[in-house]
Amino acid sequence: MSSEPADARVTVPPPGRLPRLRRWARRTAIALAAMLALVTCASFGYNALTAHRATPPPGQSYVRAADVRTRYRVWGTTGGPVVLVHGAFESADTWSRLAPVIARDHRVYALDLTGAGYSARRGPYTAGHLATQLLGFLDAMGLGAHGQRPLLVAHSSGAAVAAEATLRAPGRIGGLLMLDGDALNTGAGSRTPIGDVLINPYRTSLLRLGLRSDWLIRTFYNAQCGPSCPPLDHAGTQVWRRPYQVAGGESGLWGSLAAGNPGLPAARVARLRESGVPTSVVFGADDGIFGKDAPAQTAVRIGAPPATLIPGGRHLTMISDPTTVATAIEALAARAGR
Repeated sequence: MSSEPADARVTVPPPGRLPRLRRWARRTAIALAAMLALVTCASFGYNALTAHRATPPPGQSYVRAADVRTRYRVWGTTGGPVVLVHGAFESADTWSRLAPVIARDHRVYALDLTGAGYSARRGPYTAGHLATQLLGFLDAMGLGAHGQRPLLVAHSSGAAVAAEATLRAPGRIGGLLMLDGDALNTGAGSRTPIGDVLINPYRTSLLRLGLRSDWLIRTFYNAQCGPSCPPLDHAGTQVWRRPYQVAGGESGLWGSLAAGNPGLPAARVARLRESGVPTSVVFGADDGIFGKDAPAQTAVRIGAPPATLIPGGRHLTMISDPTTVATAIEALAARAGR
């Protein structure tokens, strides 16, 4: 009898089984390689067929802001200036419900930050570079001088851009309102790795397929905006998709995703307390992008009064609750003597 333990013995496959396994493995590998080649060819073909780029809507206004050809919109003709700074995946058009309400008593400006909207794409897509563009926009529009210091209203990741601009030039800013944003480089401001995981030609195909889907755009919009927002018709979906279909739109998107949403260290954001600029914080009470403690913590961090919470509001409160947001802006304007 063998002295080897029973569990140490090697089980030998029955005759003919090992060659069959090898044949099946080889056939599976060949099938997968053929499928990958087919998908790759289809992706290249689809990308070639959809290579034509859209053009910006007619009648747009542009100005040179620092090193960026910047598209902007204006509402109102009288009153103190208010400058609206959008967040990630947004544009000046995102403010189209709120801006007319504010414009009853103010001159209102909204710009497209580089990497979004119809402004030229020019990286790096960091809070510092975007703040340079914002301050350049104030220069170009003649804002920031004595008596013309604007209120900055910044949404989501735009809060970091406006905060950095305020810290660089506090004497040029009349007030800062953070709307659904904490300006931090953590949490909602973290880097998005999707551009690293997906490679071309596949990521281009997936992006273009996604942009062509009204259903997908509406799904994201409804999730972030909530039931109080007006539904998106086809023209409404165009407002969200078209900026990524113009020349440079795709590269700007991937560059922005690689950089991550603009954000600042908490210690730098806290320096707003020492800036002398009046601040305010407004959040949707049901904003799923941030934790429940974010509004109160943000207000304490920047030395603002207790945060205003909009009942039922989600992340796009400038669309869902423009009157409430406008009231908060007016309260900040009164504190700032605007």
